[in-house]
Amino acid sequence: MLADIFRGVGTWYRGRPSLVVQRVDTASNRSFAVRTGRHCRAVAIAIVSLLAVPLPAQVSSAKLAELDAYISKSVAEWNVAGLAVAVVHRGQTVFAKGYGVRQVGRPEPVDTATLFAIASTTKAITAAALAMLVDEGKVRWDDPVIAYLPDFQLYDPWVTREVTVRDLLTHRAGLPNADFLWTGGDNSPDEIVRRLRFLRPAYSMRSSFVYQNIMYLVAGKVVEAASGKPWEQFVRERIFVPLGMYRTVPTQAAAVSMDNRAVPHWPRGDTLFVIKNSLADAIAPAGAVWSSVADMSRWVRFLLDSGRVGGQRLLSASAWAELFRPQVVIPTGGEPSPPVQLSRPRWRTYGLGWFQQDYAGRQVDFHTGSLNGMIAILGLVRDEQLGVYILGNTDHAELRHALMFKVFDTFLELPSRDWSAQLLSLYRRQWARSDSLARAAAARRVPGTRPSLPLERYAGTYSDSLFGAVEVSYDGGTLRLRISSTQVAVLEHWHYDTFRARWEDWWRGTSQVTFVIGSSGSAERLELGGHVLRRVATPPPPRGRGA
Repeated sequence: MLADIFRGVGTWYRGRPSLVVQRVDTASNRSFAVRTGRHCRAVAIAIVSLLAVPLPAQVSSAKLAELDAYISKSVAEWNVAGLAVAVVHRGQTVFAKGYGVRQVGRPEPVDTATLFAIASTTKAITAAALAMLVDEGKVRWDDPVIAYLPDFQLYDPWVTREVTVRDLLTHRAGLPNADFLWTGGDNSPDEIVRRLRFLRPAYSMRSSFVYQNIMYLVAGKVVEAASGKPWEQFVRERIFVPLGMYRTVPTQAAAVSMDNRAVPHWPRGDTLFVIKNSLADAIAPAGAVWSSVADMSRWVRFLLDSGRVGGQRLLSASAWAELFRPQVVIPTGGEPSPPVQLSRPRWRTYGLGWFQQDYAGRQVDFHTGSLNGMIAILGLVRDEQLGVYILGNTDHAELRHALMFKVFDTFLELPSRDWSAQLLSLYRRQWARSDSLARAAAARRVPGTRPSLPLERYAGTYSDSLFGAVEVSYDGGTLRLRISSTQVAVLEHWHYDTFRARWEDWWRGTSQVTFVIGSSGSAERLELGGHVLRRVATPPPPRGRGA
């Protein structure tokens, strides 16, 4: 815009007595000479005065070296296997580096091209895809979802009729979290969406906020219905390729054959163990993309440049602005998370795929991403043309928040603060409280009790329309619970007819399973995670009594 203003004034007065004014366009880092005639000097001086706010200098190499050392120190303090960071400032990637290794016990280092699961930072990509379709007139934000997906159905008929495309992206449609529908990996995307009709609402639509991944899957289906292309194809063709993100793929299935790829880790004490990747492809528009910080820095530049790449718009200015317009206030209540405790925002909202809060007088748009053993965070201070993207391969390594705010402080020239140490201290207290609660729960165990039935009589199939079917089997004196092909647990007697499910994937921890004995003397129901599943199959013949 500055270039257009100055170029116009300079052309009009070319060849006349003039004053030369030079100014830098902060979006492109280009300078422009302005030659103004004496009759226009008042106008030129007014323009220059209006724009004469001193431009911040780029962060010095010494400051970047200090940031580099701080990240290295934080990675060690948090015991993170690998991490990659990219910082974009005023249209340029000014910092990008990898730390640690792709897999513990192996020498291959993380670099800026290393692939990670970007998890829920995928949501902003899905929102941008819908914004492109809004620009084309193929989608409207406030159209009902059933205008695009006639078979879509929720528990409440009124909500089914009224829920809009905008509601899909803002976690305000009244639904509770229902991640159990996809974490096992056995349900297809269509089956996950079909089962939403059995999910009872947690609150009145648009009256609150509960984070809900599955509605982003529905948003991806709206993309497909409106564009005629699957979500995966649409984001490749309309976002990844135009931005030059050639090492970015929409699903884990597409990433497994690629080189230079990080693997997920889970801590057990001070030791990190490799674990399996989460099966997020079934809800791909909510969190299945894999990428590198080199590629994601291109996405950050695109976002900071109001939806443009190479001077060409992929999003209109209005559609871009709508992505960041606050849509719902995030309710307060209970103890705030450690990052909120430290950053102390006065307000917190959610846009279209973006958490939002104030920090140091600026609006911050950000989103975290978390899958088993993988983390991500993307933070923008759009008014300062500043963005940071962080990827890691250790479960819930919350140094991501610390590093995001450290980058903000560095580039906004705010007082230095040891975010990493302060945040780690708060999380250690939180982890200690969690351990205390687990011990308190264990203390409520009633000793000296026995199951009401021989173990083999608990075996059978238990089912619920929403949760699906689970199998309880008995073999060799051991009960096992199978929820999906990837979720299998040994059932250990806890007390009475309650058992502790110890998952074969140990990082899932343990769960409690309670059987309800009916008047017939048989196990008629199974209670798991707040769900009640009824027995639908006859138990197998006895193979001997259990303990």
